[in-house]
Parts: sequence; C-alpha cells; structure tokens
Amino acid sequence: MVNKSLGYLVTACSIVVSLAMPVASHEIGLQLYSLRNEMKVSVPDAFKKINDWGIKIVEGGGALYDLSLADYKAELERYQLDIVSVDTSYDEIVTNPMAVVYKANFYGARFATFYWIPHDGKTGFTIEKAKEAVIAINKAGKILKQNGITLQYHPHGYEFSSFEKGTVLDFMINNIDQAQFQMDVYWVNQAGVDPVALLQKYPGRFTSLHLKDRLKGSPDSSNGKADVETNVVLGTGDIGIAAVVEEAKRQGIRYFFIEDESSRALKQVPLSLEYLRSLDGIK
Repeated sequence: MVNKSLGYLVTACSIVVSLAMPVASHEIGLQLYSLRNEMKVSVPDAFKKINDWGIKIVEGGGALYDLSLADYKAELERYQLDIVSVDTSYDEIVTNPMAVVYKANFYGARFATFYWIPHDGKTGFTIEKAKEAVIAINKAGKILKQNGITLQYHPHGYEFSSFEKGTVLDFMINNIDQAQFQMDVYWVNQAGVDPVALLQKYPGRFTSLHLKDRLKGSPDSSNGKADVETNVVLGTGDIGIAAVVEEAKRQGIRYFFIEDESSRALKQVPLSLEYLRSLDGIK
C-alpha cells in the first residue's frame, strides 16, 4: 500500500514537472533566396506562394528586389511572413555592426546571419584568416548581443581544412563566444562531414539549420562551391535528413529553414515541406 501510494506521488510529481517544463517548438521556415528568380519578377507573388504553402517564418531581408524597405516590409506583413533571421555580410558586421542591429530590429528578427568570409580562392581559407574572423565575429557579436540579436555564422565547407588535431572550424567554434552558428547540412555533407556527428560534437552551438538534400552520387568538394542543380527534394538525397532533424530536435534547435538553390525550387519546396511535416514534432 505504501509503495502504491508512493507510486501515485511520483507520477503526480512527474506530471507537474512535465507541465512546468517548456516544450520545444520546431518550426519550418524558408530561406528567401530559394525564390530569388520569382522575386525578381514579383515579390508579392513570391510571398503569396510562400503563404499558400503554409509557411509563416522566413530568412532573408537583404535583397529588396527594387522595392523600398518600407514596401518590402509591407508585403511581408500582407502575407503574414515574419523574418526571424535577417541576412547580413561579413563586410557589414566588420564595418557597421549597428546597421545590422537596426536592420534586424526593423524586421523584428532575433538572428542576423552571414554566409561567407572572403578569402583567396587559391590559398583557401587559412588559419590566419580564421583568426582574423574570430576577432571580428566576437566584436560584432557582442554588439548585437547587447541589442538582443544573436549573430550566426553559416559555414560553407571551406572551414574543414586541417588545423592542429582538428579543423579550422573546430578552432572557430572553440574561440567564438559572442556568436553562434547556423548549419547548412548540404555544405557540411558536401565537404565530406557527417552533419549529425557535427551536431553531436558541438551541442548548443548550432542555433538554426538550413535543410537541403543532395543528389545521390554527387562529388564532394570543400571549397564552398557545388552544382546547385544537385539540390533535390528533402528525404530523397544522400544526406539523411530524418536523422539530422531528429538530432536537431533532441538539442532543441527551433528553426529549420528549407533552402533550395536549384532551378526547380518552385516545384521542390512544397514536396520538401510535405516530407518535413511527415516527421514527428515538426510544423
């Protein structure tokens, strides 16, 4: 009788604790670059298409496609799209980080993300260049953090060159403490690295994902360049999207941005969206 009563007590306490704990919400968004060709023709039509797909969050806001900033934001609001991660650049975070803050605040974004660190294509991304970048990212990241914005760096695969007992990216992750990272699973895989293993190696350091899959049999490369036509519908390529999503969910990563750089994005994004929504806990 005592044991049974204790069991009821433990169960009741477990229910209370579970109700008190926040439940991670994993949201599907779209990197607007996926519809760059459509936006060149009509931003409103492209935004309407995204809304029709049931997507509510997007990443972008850098390119305005001949619209004024006010008109661009008005179209976002018209189609109920929220920019949660605003695009920036290495040059902008180095020369004018407050401009990044103002841009993020204008859109109501919580992240600002940049995607490339300029470097010599012949010599590659050297450790010297990485050390310069670490200093710049920490300096800008601190300013953004003071203003409620998280700076994210999005590696493209050229950071996986060897350094000491690891890679240049290992050095960057271990020395950047004022910013976070966004994992593009395609570019990690393209460089011959397992995205799941990298997530597990650095839990908590990747705060959002770019999800795109790669055509089976595609050749690897580690210079940040690849044929965009190897972007295929999520779940049909060689990356193992389901395992990536499962690990990301386990870590509490909230934002999963679909990005499709191929000429078939308009056709493929809805199919990728359908696939992601078939996975438990994704909306």
